[in-house]
Amino acid sequence: MKKINLILICISFVTLAFSQEKSKEADKPIPQPEVSTTQQSVKINGATIPLTAKAGTMLMRDENNEPIALFGFTSYTKDGASNRPIIFSYNGGPGSSSFWLHMGVMGPKRIVVNDPQYMPAAPYKLVNNDYSLLDIADLVMMDPVGTGLSVPVGKAKFEDFWGVDQDIRSISLFIRQYLIENGRMNSPKFLLGESYGTFRNAGVMNNLLDQGIALNGVIMVSAVFDLRTLIFPPGDDLSYIVHFPTYAATAWYHNKISNKPTSVDAFLNDVRTFTEKEYMPALYKGDKLTADERSAIAGKLANYTGLTKEYWIRADLRVQAGEFFQELLRNEGNTVGRLDSRFKGINQDLLSQFADYDPQSSAISPAYISGFLHYFHNDLKVNKNLTYTTSAGGRPGFKWDWKHTGNVRWGTQAAITTAIDMAEAMTKDPHVKVLILNGIYDIATVFYGVEYTIDHMGLPKEIKDNIIMKYYEAGHMMYTHQPSMEKFRKDVSEFIQTSLK
Repeated sequence: MKKINLILICISFVTLAFSQEKSKEADKPIPQPEVSTTQQSVKINGATIPLTAKAGTMLMRDENNEPIALFGFTSYTKDGASNRPIIFSYNGGPGSSSFWLHMGVMGPKRIVVNDPQYMPAAPYKLVNNDYSLLDIADLVMMDPVGTGLSVPVGKAKFEDFWGVDQDIRSISLFIRQYLIENGRMNSPKFLLGESYGTFRNAGVMNNLLDQGIALNGVIMVSAVFDLRTLIFPPGDDLSYIVHFPTYAATAWYHNKISNKPTSVDAFLNDVRTFTEKEYMPALYKGDKLTADERSAIAGKLANYTGLTKEYWIRADLRVQAGEFFQELLRNEGNTVGRLDSRFKGINQDLLSQFADYDPQSSAISPAYISGFLHYFHNDLKVNKNLTYTTSAGGRPGFKWDWKHTGNVRWGTQAAITTAIDMAEAMTKDPHVKVLILNGIYDIATVFYGVEYTIDHMGLPKEIKDNIIMKYYEAGHMMYTHQPSMEKFRKDVSEFIQTSLK
């Protein structure tokens, strides 16, 4: 009996200690947001635009007004102007901060890179960004929780923000709160997201609309909406089909096409026709394809891609992206880039099936990261004791929850897509416009996959006409390529101005 009492006493002490510890955690003071305000400027088309820059964190609250995060952002507003359009911009990942877009094309300064070559070590060149949109709109660069300076506070945890629906919710919360706190609820509003940021955009535009916040326009940079187009799931041929035109474009760029056509656009139109009329039906036949049919289609695949006919036969006419990176330039001892297949790097294992690194990422990442951190702490004067996290992937326990509820009609999805969210938002708000920017050498988010998704959203013609597609002879970050950066500014500025009419 004494032994039982002793056990009960011990359990009581442990329970009390645990409760006290939990109470301490709950009672921890909420850290205060910290913002650095500086005066910046940018010169565009010969005119100097004075800007007030704010960089730091905002204390973000949930639907019950409870603090849940210090949300990191950098904003630029034109001095002396009122009610200008405002762009909320972010990168993707998921788990990437927004420094790529910030220093690539959106902010008042940009990093100069040797596209499509490797960059040497510092010093890096930060120059006035002639191609910024700050002459026509104010800008808010956003860092989702876990990236930049953004961290959970109070009772919230990182996993409350790391997931498709969790992310859409938190991004929408920040935008709504920012608009209210800064008196911008009646300003024209735009989203600009890159990569996973486009997948996010589709959900956020619908979420905000449900809260009574209609957007004037949404800009999708290197888009993906249906994850089936990227992941090569077993028994599903869609990824192979939508990647094929980008393989062909890459082969065209690296001079692996016999009798190479002069125009890449005309070449890709021919590739689209072949894909739809011959390649796709051949894959659909599966094992019913005869040996002669298999040989004939493999020969045509080889002609379009620079990979051998034998390789295509061994691959059962299905080549994954990582296999293509590694195979195209294998005989030259090189591998091509995933984010931008114009880039090439040393192939360290000529026997390997899959590429083990991305030459484009290796070529420019040090310049972007070092250049941004220098600018962030020295020009924007952000507290140097604050650690800016470029990717949440480096945080312990980072894991993305890929479940997505979607709209009520479809319920929880087996194949994850936010195209249905975008379709719902565009149906409920027939005025909203969407601009999609596609790099033809982007093997991370392939342009033909976007075309497929848009053609299967079930939109009536008058709504589908609100989706505008633009193409660039570059990759995922098309703005590293000077002619594409110039076109980026032209396309996006025209879109914003048209959307305001």
